[in-house]
Amino acid sequence: MADRTSSSITIKAAKSDIMAVIADLDAYPEWASGIRAFEVTETGGDGRARTARMTFEGGPISDSVGLAYTWEGDDAVHWELVEPGTVVTGLHGSYTLDDTGTGETEVTYELAVDVRIPMIGMVKRKGEKRIIDSALKGLRRHVER
Repeated sequence: MADRTSSSITIKAAKSDIMAVIADLDAYPEWASGIRAFEVTETGGDGRARTARMTFEGGPISDSVGLAYTWEGDDAVHWELVEPGTVVTGLHGSYTLDDTGTGETEVTYELAVDVRIPMIGMVKRKGEKRIIDSALKGLRRHVER
């Protein structure tokens, strides 16, 4: 899973405000298109998810998977697949937040997904890009409203 797809967006908010939205996994179905449910199964000492179960529908792929999270304060969060689904066999992702010094934050989302279905690399990256762009736009709309 060496190839990752990434994209960035600028949001008019502080890192802490944006990370609070990202850390509220249960609320994802409200603003992240394609996410049908999130269930936090274990939390860390900081109250943020250590593990969670996510159910999503994304075009031809619908699945439910288990994820493990690593938080770096309000700077970044990384997640990886710990329980494969029926279609998804690998998944690594992250949000990285950088203060621009102008009251805005640049948010970068990286994602790599592997599926059981044979898929041309270009098609897979295009799907990842669609997921990322949709998530970033939804995040910005939710934070800035």
